[in-house]
Amino acid sequence: MPRTVAQHLIADHLVSGDLRPGTEIGLRIDQTLTQDATGTLVMQELEAMGLDRARTEVSVQYVDHNLLQADEKNAEDHEFLRSACRRYGLWFSKPGNGVSHPTHMQRFGIPGKSMVGSDSHTCAAGSLGMLAMGVGGLEAALAIAGEPVYVRMPEIWGVRLTGELPPWVSAKDVVLEMLRRHGVKGGLNRIIEYHGPGVATLTAMDRHVIANMGAELGATTTVFPSDGAVAAFLEAEGRAGDFVEIVADEGAVFDVEDHIELSAVEPLIAMPSAPDNVVLVSEVAGTGISQVVIGSSANPGLRDFAIAGRIVRGRQTSDAVSFDVNPSSREIFADLTKLGVTFDLISAGARIHQAGCMGCIGMGQAPAQGSNSLRTFPRNFPGRSGTAEDSVWLCSPETAAASALTGVITDPRDFAERSGLEWTGLGLPSKATINTDMLVPPLPPDEAKATQLVKGPNISSLPEFPPLPGELRGPVLLKLGDNVSTDEISPAGARALPFRSNVPKLADFTFTRIDETYPRRARENGEEGHFVVAGDNYGQGSSREHAAITPRHLGLRAVLAKSYARIHWQNLANFGILALEFTDPADYDRIEREAVLVLRDPRGQLAGGTEITVHNETRDEDYRLLHRLSGRQVEAVLAGGRIPLLARAGRRTGG
Repeated sequence: MPRTVAQHLIADHLVSGDLRPGTEIGLRIDQTLTQDATGTLVMQELEAMGLDRARTEVSVQYVDHNLLQADEKNAEDHEFLRSACRRYGLWFSKPGNGVSHPTHMQRFGIPGKSMVGSDSHTCAAGSLGMLAMGVGGLEAALAIAGEPVYVRMPEIWGVRLTGELPPWVSAKDVVLEMLRRHGVKGGLNRIIEYHGPGVATLTAMDRHVIANMGAELGATTTVFPSDGAVAAFLEAEGRAGDFVEIVADEGAVFDVEDHIELSAVEPLIAMPSAPDNVVLVSEVAGTGISQVVIGSSANPGLRDFAIAGRIVRGRQTSDAVSFDVNPSSREIFADLTKLGVTFDLISAGARIHQAGCMGCIGMGQAPAQGSNSLRTFPRNFPGRSGTAEDSVWLCSPETAAASALTGVITDPRDFAERSGLEWTGLGLPSKATINTDMLVPPLPPDEAKATQLVKGPNISSLPEFPPLPGELRGPVLLKLGDNVSTDEISPAGARALPFRSNVPKLADFTFTRIDETYPRRARENGEEGHFVVAGDNYGQGSSREHAAITPRHLGLRAVLAKSYARIHWQNLANFGILALEFTDPADYDRIEREAVLVLRDPRGQLAGGTEITVHNETRDEDYRLLHRLSGRQVEAVLAGGRIPLLARAGRRTGG
């Protein structure tokens, strides 16, 4: 039977299950990616699992999110991560070397390989024809230890591209068009596979932009074919020998289909405060702004910075605008400088920052309250920028640069016409400036075994969670709406993120963007436990498992929601939290905050099938809910999480 690219990749790594959508499959993992905001927990999990040495082909730990060292906490995390890489046999990408996704693509990405990462934007590597998925940290840790990763077999969503993008329109506008059409839940339980003649007009880094923000569509991952554009990229990176052609078979059939005519795409922008709140730039042109930030894993390519430099060359940005540029890797920063783009940007008033995520995760670059910030970032969830009442817009580098000059949201086509700016080539080099000096390879096994983990005072051990009790009874401490993100559950930003290695302290920030009283009320409720009720797409956004582990630390035992985002649903099970879905969405309306819920005999109910009955003691009503857990996940929830399950089974991952 003819297969799509995604089906080929899955079949090549399948260790259990089959290719029927909706069934659980196990996948062999070749590579892993971790970053500092989530990687510290991964390393603590490797320690708890007793790992001797990484069993993947390549595992890389990047330090790219929290580069601000306002005090000792961040430096302690970096030293802990370095020591863990030395101990467990991982590559270590030093602080400032670059954002994980483009840097990994440049140095380690190989067509046909599988990869998971403790970062939801790991799917960006699908631009090379890889099967790359964001997962929770524990999944990444288990993959490093050689265990399969389990997911529901997704539907394959074929998006046919035809034509070619017009001047002043770029790949960011393509993925914003997808979000405009389908929203943040459009890709749930699907792999997006781009195909058709229009694909050939997109470079590998253009594809990275589109694949990266597949996470915002809720997709399991995104894949592109590995073709001439991928071969050219690897050749430029000095890795031509890693190229493998991977294309769909003739006659391959997709489960779902869509079509985008690239020549018809116009400049688009996502308004505050959701990635799918997308309109034409022309509809909001003239809106005043105070900040423009260019960079991040969502627009990381040399071309993305070079086009911005071309637009601002010989001009000065508005005095009302802070114009910030975050290079995505040392390599790209070097090429920008060789091309003279760095000079163009600085001369136009740009503030050049470190090669890293920075403002994308709310670490610095927080905008003024009540002002508009344009960013080439992937997300604009409320408060993610570091400003509680923020107003963040997502757009292409073309729109960002034109707007930085005018001080208002500006369609780059209109700016080019008014200023006489002609559409010309950017003169990008055919060979990249390769820099591997800040990548530290794994130690030899004997040296690694002698390495001690370096743990500063701010680095805790993982909490120990007990098994599921014979009855769950407790209040509903929060009732939430739709599309609650992990940023709202466990915030990033300069206040909270320094405690990412200290679960008890980080728990003080849990849900505080929604309700500042939650941590106190949860602690007052005690060990008996409590419930949270939510609407659709609960847990969208970042893969950070802190959003599961800190509520669990505070006593959360079950969530009742209309639906869940994939990674967070998985993380809840990993830490022993029962994720239940309403069979009748109207029951959501019948449960009030502080209502007392009772789940009797959860063990027996989980063993009896997929339906769970929850009693509302306050209203004396019963509700039927579903769990979608596999037998493997049920075992983990009963044991209190996957790590307790491994410990009780006597399994170790050492040599």
